[in-house]
Amino acid sequence: MDSRRNFIGKFGAGIASTLAAPSTVLGANERLRVGIIGPGDRGMQIVHEAIGCPNIDFVAFADIYTARLESAKKVSPQAKTYLDHRYLLDDKSIDAVLIATPQHLHCEHFTAAIEAGKHVYQEKTMAFTVDHAKRMRAAYEKVKGKQVVQIGHQSCSSGLMKDAQAMLGQNILGKVTAIHGHMYRNTPHGKPQWSRPIDPGMTAENILWSKFLGEAPKRDFDPQRYINWRFFWDYSGGNVYENMCHQVSFWYKAMNLQIPKAVTMTGGVYLWKDGREVPDTMNVSMEHPEELLFTWDSGFGNMRLGATEDILGTDGTIQKGQQIRYLPEKVNRPRGEEFTGQTRTEPRAHMQNFFDAIRTGVPTNCPFEVGFRTSIACRMSVESYRQGRTMRWDSTKEEIV
Repeated sequence: MDSRRNFIGKFGAGIASTLAAPSTVLGANERLRVGIIGPGDRGMQIVHEAIGCPNIDFVAFADIYTARLESAKKVSPQAKTYLDHRYLLDDKSIDAVLIATPQHLHCEHFTAAIEAGKHVYQEKTMAFTVDHAKRMRAAYEKVKGKQVVQIGHQSCSSGLMKDAQAMLGQNILGKVTAIHGHMYRNTPHGKPQWSRPIDPGMTAENILWSKFLGEAPKRDFDPQRYINWRFFWDYSGGNVYENMCHQVSFWYKAMNLQIPKAVTMTGGVYLWKDGREVPDTMNVSMEHPEELLFTWDSGFGNMRLGATEDILGTDGTIQKGQQIRYLPEKVNRPRGEEFTGQTRTEPRAHMQNFFDAIRTGVPTNCPFEVGFRTSIACRMSVESYRQGRTMRWDSTKEEIV
């Protein structure tokens, strides 16, 4: 692995710009060469998922922190390591790239990977801002049909999704006017949600700080901002981008919901007074053009309610948690019967779907369009909270107003 000093020396010599030719559909059993940009905690989780899929060679890791590369190398000793993702993308032998970097860097890494001719698995939330979402869309539209993109909303590949779509297709809900979701967690006293310790090795010598900042405001090196980036608006959308996005994306796919007309978010840092900027307790209300109100609330101080969604129709309700079930509204379906979905979720289903799409051309279970709409809804929520007012979507200009 290059040390930081060696890397800087090589970087000064310049980086060759190479664009690989668009990939064609491969044989169903052909081996794929895969790399990742951002092998942190979440990144290594999806690395293990990828390695667990058949006929995968994990060949490259790119990260701005030397210790992350050293740790990742233990998982795939033959893989190459890079402190700059552009070296990884220059390798024409790599078929697909996983991206699991902080949210404010998604656009930079996604567009570079697409332009380099790679298939891309992009972790959520897909885009940090509306501008990023548009830039990512422009890059993707140039290669649509040639390169595969999967957005990392894993529940879109679950058995719950198949059951939800089957229930929705039976016309047993009637008119749906509301979706209510929530997501609650708790941690022991003195152990704040998301807080990670600063390792002694997290120094300006071992981390390419300017690469971490990307387009974010310039600041002096701060290991707290590096390791706990989820706390800060410069790099994170808080729990809206961490968890609401998953619950929203599921129903955006299942029901083909469009970008909200209006979003209002309230809340605050009520519990964890540890320097975080993003709220630990929040409520979001999204008015959709389908004449449907999608509400979501969340907190980090009590886990009793867990994470569920209820789809509320005149003729019935779909309840989604660890399982998914249908409950009839007896006032309109007196003979309706309650039933529970039974479809099993296969291990590594979302990652396997990504590789199957590359090899055989099957559709991805969470396509770019679902990631795009979800990103806009999440950004509207954050903007509402930060500006203290309802945000609206101008569908003609594609702007939040």
